[in-house]
Amino acid sequence: MATKLIWLSDLHFVVDGYVLGHDPRARLNAAIDLINSHHGDADFCVISGDMVNRGTEGDYEALATQLDRLRVPVLPMVGNHDDRELFDTHLPTPEGLNGFAQYVVETADGLVACLDTLDPGADSGAFCAARSAWLRDLLGQGRPTCIFMHHPPMSLGLPMQDQDQLVSGDDLLDLVTSYPNVTYLMFGHVHRPIVGNVRGIPFATMRAVSYQAPPPVPAWDWSTFVPAAEAPALGVVMLKEGEVTLQYYDICAYSVGTTTS
Repeated sequence: MATKLIWLSDLHFVVDGYVLGHDPRARLNAAIDLINSHHGDADFCVISGDMVNRGTEGDYEALATQLDRLRVPVLPMVGNHDDRELFDTHLPTPEGLNGFAQYVVETADGLVACLDTLDPGADSGAFCAARSAWLRDLLGQGRPTCIFMHHPPMSLGLPMQDQDQLVSGDDLLDLVTSYPNVTYLMFGHVHRPIVGNVRGIPFATMRAVSYQAPPPVPAWDWSTFVPAAEAPALGVVMLKEGEVTLQYYDICAYSVGTTTS
């Protein structure tokens, strides 16, 4: 048997209205329906940050109610749109809020580490001495470890998002590359599917549940940003004795939850 987890990212949930022409409630409902119908055997569902779009209590309350429909245990994470204290009140993590919304889940096939990269008030992410010590202690256990975080620690060649990556990303990469038991790095934030290898460690990003960023060509910036007409997606991640596989699945048609649907 392997450990199966579902990966969602960037819900950008709001209690009412649209976000850049997309209805995050309809998109999340479609994701929950898909998971409940076809992936109810998953051990848990990681959501890698930007749980809400505005960081308000009403958004978190409504999101928690909607997530109650999911038949798979949820592992929420913070992104740059989140508020740690409200997040902890409405979407508590397995280890609570001890300065950061980060925690580890033990499985028969290794550890799943959910690293907090939030820097309140900034779009970019942070990796401080306290978070470094937490991650170092975790990796020192020597067990195969898959690390989820919101902000990528390096440039991915995408317009604008590369300005909002993890500050001190080199420090994080220096740390993880010193431990051979790091099996995979998984990032949210960029709203596009990218896979690759950084300093010998495989990584992947995830399409958002909410809306997708356009590809880098033709060039764009925030003044010309228009979401790509691409479907939301989820990942199915299988962990087995230190090995990792990831499959991307469309959640629904692009038209679901758009202003034209």
